[in-house]
Amino acid sequence: MSDQDPTDRYPGPESQDKEQLEHPGLSREMDHQPDYGEKSYQGSGKLTDKRALITGGDSGIGRAVALAFAREGADVLISYLDSEEADAQETCRLVEEAGRKAVPVAGDITDEEHCRQLIDRAVSDLGGLDILVNNAAYQMSQSGIADITTEQFDRVLKTNLYAMFWLSKAAIPHLAPGSAIINTTSIQAYEPSPQLLDYATTKAGILNFTKGLAQELASKGIRVNAVAPGPIWTPLIPATMPPDKVDQFGADTPLGRAGQPAELAAAYVFLASSDSSYITGERIGITGGKPLP
Repeated sequence: MSDQDPTDRYPGPESQDKEQLEHPGLSREMDHQPDYGEKSYQGSGKLTDKRALITGGDSGIGRAVALAFAREGADVLISYLDSEEADAQETCRLVEEAGRKAVPVAGDITDEEHCRQLIDRAVSDLGGLDILVNNAAYQMSQSGIADITTEQFDRVLKTNLYAMFWLSKAAIPHLAPGSAIINTTSIQAYEPSPQLLDYATTKAGILNFTKGLAQELASKGIRVNAVAPGPIWTPLIPATMPPDKVDQFGADTPLGRAGQPAELAAAYVFLASSDSSYITGERIGITGGKPLP
């Protein structure tokens, strides 16, 4: 593997987990661990003394972002489900190893009151809030719309859309000029897969929410942007997709492989920092070469 050639910087689909994990999936249970940037990400003070809240911060993209933010000088509150406690503690260890404060808060963001409490905890435990990363998501692959239950549809929408709405609404009164909201959308917003119909619907909603809220908050000096990942190797994949899909996950990209969480972290740092001070209402696609409109 080469650090320079993006096609073989990381292993291809043949090296991915073959066994299904139980949802929500724990990083520690994966045979082939995602790269979170532990050995590669080098900070340069872009977020010195910033205060960030990251949902889904226990593993996957959220852990990579938490690690990068900490190495850039930010204190971090991570939100996660109770069942993800072990992974969350590892993320906190990485943040603290970088010399920054880590605040773990377990709970379910499908509950509006819990979302309000997350913002309150960030303000009280971190001393304020400068960056909100709405990253947590729920998906469960089904063969088609007939197999998507109302219960699943509710959970997908409440995790992916309602929580983003509740958290953003509660956070805005605490955000000063120069603050940032970063939402995780997906290539699914542009290329919806039938087996992820409900998930894809929410990811399109996140994109429009980002564009609309950015226009409202621009005059306040608060920027709102999104990152649109393609296939990224996280615990969510073997925990929510059938084995045949996992086996070929990422193979259909021009780069021929799934991305790693570490390959997304710098985009979140960029959107959170003053380097992107003239960017709001936009999205950065990180798709392995799959074109976005």
